[in-house]
Amino acid sequence: MKNFVKLAAGLMVAASFMSGAASAQTVLKSSDTHPDGYPTVEGVKYFGELLKERTQGRYSLEVYHSAQLGEEKDTIEQVRSGVIELNRVSMAPFNGTVKESVVPALPYIFRSEDHMHKVMDGAIGDQIKKAFEPAGLVVLAFYDAGARSFYNKTKPINSVADMKGLKFRVIQSDIFVDMVAALGANATPMPYGEVYSAIETGVIDGAENNFPSYDTAKHAEVAKNYSLDEHTILPEVFVMNKAAFDKLTPEDQAVFKQAAKDSVAKQRELWSAKAAESRANVEKLGAQITMPDKQGFIDAMAPVYEKHVKDDVLKKMVEDVKAVQ
Repeated sequence: MKNFVKLAAGLMVAASFMSGAASAQTVLKSSDTHPDGYPTVEGVKYFGELLKERTQGRYSLEVYHSAQLGEEKDTIEQVRSGVIELNRVSMAPFNGTVKESVVPALPYIFRSEDHMHKVMDGAIGDQIKKAFEPAGLVVLAFYDAGARSFYNKTKPINSVADMKGLKFRVIQSDIFVDMVAALGANATPMPYGEVYSAIETGVIDGAENNFPSYDTAKHAEVAKNYSLDEHTILPEVFVMNKAAFDKLTPEDQAVFKQAAKDSVAKQRELWSAKAAESRANVEKLGAQITMPDKQGFIDAMAPVYEKHVKDDVLKKMVEDVKAVQ
């Protein structure tokens, strides 16, 4: 019954696009797990504004923030099956579906945010975009999500040794589970919306994320030790259902792609400002920010690379990323 409902919804989406030329306006739906005002939400909203303007109102966008349509695992299925047309989601949950998405999710693969931008804006980013298409998705843009670091309610983390035995929530990704294990800690994959209560009740000791998420999800209230280890600089991905995209005219496809590309600069600008604001906010709340020895964390990642970078395609991608200056 569940699959029938998804199929019916998908057919409705397809039908709406087929009749798009005849209708006054086609309203698209996009999901985001973050709250209203968050840089990824605002980036998608800006895309919607550009889309409406450049199609003279033939297309408009409704952005469902705050996980109104479900957590990321749920909305990925919704966009792949056509229940919704668009979705902004982390790259990591695609690791089991899109092989090439593994590379940006690897710990310490990027030297800095600037390095990540150069990689994702270039040929490697194009290679990853193409790899999403067999999964029924068109990647419209890669957005910023800053650097992710560990935080917990138990103690400051100044070295890998301080990680031992702690329980951390991670994204639902094998890479993240293995990364935490390599550091001597225990990983618990769970939806983003459950993290606050899990830390508060002691189900987990902490989690790992960027400053804006640590701030806006109020995790700094229950886990005041933030270790700036910056293990991943993981880009976000803004995707569209491929069947819906393929039904657009070539002219409209170009408009969608350009509007998404133009939204990236806006989102990056918003991200930079929000990251600084959020760091100040959590420090006011009493968060203790430590600067651990990163080299120890980097050295511990060898088994993660050995396990997840096995075939020649991924090995070459890793070398290509390292070669980007």
